[in-house]
This record gives sequence, C-alpha cells and structure tokens, in this order.
Amino acid sequence: MSSAIVVGSGPNGLACAATLASRGVAVTVIEAAAAIGGGTRSSELTVPGLVHDECSAFHPMAVSSPAVASLGLERHGLEWLWPEVDLAHPLDGGGGAAMLRSLEATAAGLGKGGRAWKRVFGPSANGYDALSEDIYHPLIHLPRHPLRLARFGLASALPASAVARALGTPEAAALFGGVAAHSFARLDRPLSAAIGVALISAGHAYGWPVAKGGSITLAEAWASVIRANGGKIETGRRVRSLAELPDADIVVLDLAPRGVLELAGDRLPSGVARAYRRFKYGPAAFKLDLAVEGGVPWAYEPARRAGTVHLGGSFEEIAAAERENNHGRLPGRPFVLVGQQYLADPGRSKGDLHPVWAYAHVPRGYGGDATDTVLDQIERFAPGLRERIVATSIRTPAEIEAANPNLVEGDIATGANGPVQLLLRPRVTPVPYWTGIPGVFICSAATPPGAGAHGICGFNAAEAALRTL
Repeated sequence: MSSAIVVGSGPNGLACAATLASRGVAVTVIEAAAAIGGGTRSSELTVPGLVHDECSAFHPMAVSSPAVASLGLERHGLEWLWPEVDLAHPLDGGGGAAMLRSLEATAAGLGKGGRAWKRVFGPSANGYDALSEDIYHPLIHLPRHPLRLARFGLASALPASAVARALGTPEAAALFGGVAAHSFARLDRPLSAAIGVALISAGHAYGWPVAKGGSITLAEAWASVIRANGGKIETGRRVRSLAELPDADIVVLDLAPRGVLELAGDRLPSGVARAYRRFKYGPAAFKLDLAVEGGVPWAYEPARRAGTVHLGGSFEEIAAAERENNHGRLPGRPFVLVGQQYLADPGRSKGDLHPVWAYAHVPRGYGGDATDTVLDQIERFAPGLRERIVATSIRTPAEIEAANPNLVEGDIATGANGPVQLLLRPRVTPVPYWTGIPGVFICSAATPPGAGAHGICGFNAAEAALRTL
C-alpha cells in the first residue's frame, strides 16, 4: 500500500488527505494546533452557547466542489443550510441591492440593472457545473469546455470597475463590487473582476450556504472520511523540517509558500525557492465577533434576512478603500463583511442572543485596534447596533497569523490576487502543486483555484500526487 503524510489540517490539507485515503493510500495528517480545521474552525468566542466561525463562514463554491461531492461528505455529518437572502448590500439612505440564488429574482430586484446582470452572469451561472470543470483547475491545462471558458474569461479578464460600469446602475454596481472585493485586490486592475464573476456565478448556481453547526463540521466530515479509510490524524505536533517526517511515498504540505521554504530548506530547487520567496501576500482581515440581542437593526430590510451583508457603500467607495489597503493605509471607511449564519442555522444562537460574524479589510500586518472603525461602518447602515451588543471578541491580523501561520500577517486569502499571481500561483508551471522535490507537493490556498473553504486545492494536489505513484 502506498503511503502519504499531509502536514496541516486546514480545509485543503483535510480534503487532500481524505481524497488520498479514499483511493487506498495510507494517510497520516500532522497538525501543529491542538485541533483540526485551520480556516474552518468554529468556537464559542463571545458568550457560551453562541457558535462563531473563526474564519470561513459561507461556502458558495464548496457545494459543487469535487472535494465535497466526490467524497459524499453528507454521509459523514455535513449538512448545508441556506438563508432566505444570500447576500445584501445596503446603501446610504435605506436602499440597497440583494442577491438571491435565483438569477431571475435577483435581476427583477435590480430594476434597470437587471437585464445587464443577467447578460453578464447568466451564461456562467446557468452552465456553472461545466464551467467549474475548467476554473477549478490551474490556468495551464487543456480546457474541457473551451467556448464556455472563453466567455467566462472575457468578463473575468476585465477590471472590476469596467464590469461595474457595464451593469448600468449604482445598485447593481455596488452589489457586484462587494463580491469582487473578496479578492482583497485593487478593483481597477485587469482580472480584478474574476473572483467576483466566479462567486456570483457559483451563488446563482448553488446559493451561499452555511454548514449546520459551524464551518468546523466541514473539517469534521473530511476527518471522518480519513479515519473511515484507515487514516490517522495527529494534533499538537509541529513539523519544522521535512527531515523529521517518516518515509512516505507522498508528502503534501498544506502551507503557504513561506512555510514550505521553512520546512524544505535547500531541498527545494533554486528556481522553485526563488518563486516561493517572491510570492506576494495581500491585505489582511481584522476580525470582530459580536453577541447581539435581537440581531442587527439594518435599515435596508432585505439585510435582516441575509446570510451575508457587504458594507462599503457605492462601488466607487469600495474601490477607493481597497486601493488604500493595497497601499498600506487603513481607509476611513473600510470594506466590511458581516455574517448572520444563525438566520440559516438557528442552533448557533441562544434564545434572542445571536452570533454576528464580521471582518474588515485592513492593510497587511495592521497593528491597531479597528473595532470602532468596524462598528461605525456597521452602524452607518444599522443605526442602534451598539445598544444591542452584549459581548465582543476581536482578532487582529497578528492574532490571526498566530492562530494559523498560513495567514501571513493576517492575509486570509493566502496570497495577493494581483493580475499575474491570481492566475499563476504559487509559480509558473503546468503542475503548481509540485514543489520540485520528488514526491513532495503543496496544497494550500496559495495554489489554484485559491482561497475558500472548498478543499479544491487539496483535491487537485491529491490528484497530482496520485499520478506520480
């Protein structure tokens, strides 16, 4: 029997290990932290009984992910739940825009912008299953659906600002801008539309669900697959060098390129080491979790029913904030994401006391306290919020990195999404999961298709490793 060691138990490490184990490989997962999960951990951060996701919260790409679907995670305890409104984007004055799973219903709510919304996102959303067979893989591959991929590429290659103008109304532009801002990138650069187009297409195809009981249940389902196939998981064991690992046919590292450099040392070919040293990290997140009595008093009514709420005002304001972050300056009004997972999953609440998840985009390594800045941005669209807050928990960029070293200086996307690195990460090669060391692979979100608790990077790395056996 072939053997494999996976270092790191984030969603990609677990997905990789589960895929290998399901194919008959003897797998051992080694995790430095006391608990598995990485970006899919959940815990009671504010008040006992309230379940908060520590990092990832909503999973539009995970439902169709081969790392989920092919392993039958529903048989291992994973259950998806959907909010009534997938996404809301309030605007000043009490208005806003909302995205529903239904493309037609979303377009109807956008008024004059609805026709353009369907024109831009309809083809990718309606053919998302076929499209995902290409966009879930590295750029350098033989396309399975070249015409569909080309159409997706035409919109994705544009700056997000160009797509926003094409949508025709401030409401549609802002709704798109909030999704595009998930890239943490400048929105006036080529390819800055790509992540927004992909997430909206996935959202119309599958919605933006949560995992019942917290994102940790996604990690636990992968762990269940590993153990059901004879694999082992060791926690509380930090690996500092590849030389510490026992012999195995495959070694897979769920680490940022910086971590691979630390473990592999001079075993990396010089060209690979050079690429990993040049790998760029992006802006950070400042995390704020709240226990809120009665929920958030949004002025825009659909936000009261929305699982995810994007706060940034107009598209132009969001773009300006992201530009400031990428230049290392904290915006006066940063882009803020708010999660109301309890609307889909009431078991996370305690009576009328609800867990509210939020983070702001801040410069990488930001060392200040952005709590009031984040609360000001929420209160801008939900007057009276502070009066309802019972407890708070913050996590600075430094604390985010301390909890998960892959998130360098608080970069939860595991790498900047500039025009080149978005497509060719972590280095230019047909097999970006291979480190250049025989039998040693990288599977973190620094590899294609990038960030998100979907496990696709780990699944792809497992496929690449299996081809070498």
